[in-house]
Amino acid sequence: MAQPKMRAPVRCAVIGYGGAFNMGHAHANWLAEQRGFELTTIMDIDKTREPIAKENFPQAEFYSSLTRMLDKAPVDLVSIVTPHNTHAAIAIKCLEAGKHVVVEKPMCITVKEATAMIEAAKKSKVLLTVFHNRRLDGDFLTTKSMIDKGMIGDIFHIEAYMGGFGRPGGWWRADKKISGGALYDWGAHFVDWVLNLVDSKIENVTGFFYKLRWHNVTNEDHTEAVVRFKNGAVADIQQSGLSRIGKPRWRILGTHGAILNEGGDHIHVYSEVKGIPCESQVRCQRTDWGQWYPKLADTLLRGKPLFVTPESARRVIGVIETAEKSSKSGKAEKAPYEE
Repeated sequence: MAQPKMRAPVRCAVIGYGGAFNMGHAHANWLAEQRGFELTTIMDIDKTREPIAKENFPQAEFYSSLTRMLDKAPVDLVSIVTPHNTHAAIAIKCLEAGKHVVVEKPMCITVKEATAMIEAAKKSKVLLTVFHNRRLDGDFLTTKSMIDKGMIGDIFHIEAYMGGFGRPGGWWRADKKISGGALYDWGAHFVDWVLNLVDSKIENVTGFFYKLRWHNVTNEDHTEAVVRFKNGAVADIQQSGLSRIGKPRWRILGTHGAILNEGGDHIHVYSEVKGIPCESQVRCQRTDWGQWYPKLADTLLRGKPLFVTPESARRVIGVIETAEKSSKSGKAEKAPYEE
């Protein structure tokens, strides 16, 4: 989504200062430290968070009403750090008010919501993006680099896994109405990663969602999305709370080799040199989520391409939503916007 270049400073607000992992505070820090940006505003419906927000960022005005903030505060860009089920409504209200919008991942819960957000941004001629910060994870960047350099040939099979055995965590991690479901947590990162590794449209998605043990919470116990791409590649993505025995984070097969990531500082690369098999450990690049906002500054202030387009974030929601649809229907389902 092309945007006219702005003049610095870009006046910024964080919506949602409390909550999971204190990410509101993290976004405020990144915005305050970003050259060309100015943190002017913090908004949270919980007024008890005002004292700590003012202590941490005395230069920022605090609002407990979104409507009042949009009417009164000097803001060009908002970063939304609220529960998943509120993303769409808050984002659309901000977009319609003419504000550029950053939404924490996942973008929202349904493709319908994602499309409404994209259309609102286009109508107001403002920027919409999603904080898929784990595109900057060192192990993912290293894996993608090895693939882009042709170290394992053409990818035809990916296994991606995150999980363990235990009751889902508290608050949004356990409540499907808030989170959207278990696959919207780590699964959203893996779906985004996979879609950035496989350069192909999606043929269909098959889902397997289980509710077998943790009946005192509403999120699923185990979720799985099998994504078949039009180029023939297949990705199997699992997010589990019922896995007493684990598996590698990544197992990627290509026509000339493979990549295995079991966590830690290295990935294992299996390849060949002049027909001779070779195996190596490659040290992972440094993870630096702090580079996400400089990339956004490059777009807003210097007209460079957007790092995370809203359409790419909508694809993530499309895979997750289609996987659940498939689990209910018992058959592979077509993902939206993949023609």
